[in-house]
Amino acid sequence: MAPVRNAKVIFNEIPTGYPEPGKTTVYDASSTIDLETVPLNGGVLVKVLYLSADPYMRGKMRDASIVSYSPAYAIGKPVYGFGVGKIVRSESEQFKAGDIVHTPLLEYAEYSIQTHLQYLDKVNPEPGLSLSVYVGALGMPGKTAYFAWKEFSKAKKGETVFVSGAAGPVGTFVLQLAKSSGLKVIGSAGTEEKVSLVKDLGADVAFNYKTTDTEEVLKSEGPIDIYWDNVGGSTLDAALGNAAFHSRFIECGMISGYNNKEGVHMKNLMNIVARRISMNGFIQSDLSSTWSTEFNRLVPKKLVSGEIKFTEDISKGLEKAGDALLEVQTGKNNGKKVVLVAED
Repeated sequence: MAPVRNAKVIFNEIPTGYPEPGKTTVYDASSTIDLETVPLNGGVLVKVLYLSADPYMRGKMRDASIVSYSPAYAIGKPVYGFGVGKIVRSESEQFKAGDIVHTPLLEYAEYSIQTHLQYLDKVNPEPGLSLSVYVGALGMPGKTAYFAWKEFSKAKKGETVFVSGAAGPVGTFVLQLAKSSGLKVIGSAGTEEKVSLVKDLGADVAFNYKTTDTEEVLKSEGPIDIYWDNVGGSTLDAALGNAAFHSRFIECGMISGYNNKEGVHMKNLMNIVARRISMNGFIQSDLSSTWSTEFNRLVPKKLVSGEIKFTEDISKGLEKAGDALLEVQTGKNNGKKVVLVAED
């Protein structure tokens, strides 16, 4: 077979602010691959179908000398992240051609060779759901919400929870888990359209943090017993200032600081002590062994039935991936941002 195109999205340079398409990331359609003869070194060759654009990926766009929980991207190499693909060739007894697989290490490319098979999971598609859901509500975002809510919330009926970034793929899932537990839910989002989504999903109080003062909302609607933090910064400080005694703070992300390293002045840190606040940071994979079985048993059926709702924002074509990564950082996506590379 003659070589075919293998377009890629290359990490071109370290950004100082938002990741700029064509500068931070570059779409390169010059590469080719021979699907029949390319060496696999005991691994598998995957045709990439769906890729996930996630906030955490900005943290990987850094100098490799800066240590973090996840390795930095290498300049000149493809960006990678969570994705779903179909195996074209396999040199492993674990996988065969035609298998649908999910991995956190899928390159932003049309084809990707995977040799770290311990991170490769087979997907048994749930009837009635698109494969794109496996990078969203049935992927890392859904697992992030479910695992950490179950592990840390200690939710009691009648309590009040504040979810920042409540219109995102994690926030919408958390919001619905909280409502199903009988909690009063306060949710913030960055556009009126997103506020409407938060309301539609059942939030008791939904507001646009860009036009409404978070501090004032929490003063009138709190105190809050649980804070699910996707934002950090001044929003975290406002939550600390309006926290109930023995409240639980679940620290999922702090996107307000991902593209701006100046930080904010925190006025309410002493409340962690005075109000006996518990704060838990986590990475979803740390909780997988505890909660994966329950998640896989319950959540797919809840998505099919509509008991748990989800929204997707799909960018069609790998060439749109750089824009998709930027949209996630600036909050311009509406729902889980997915890059559709190929449909089969």
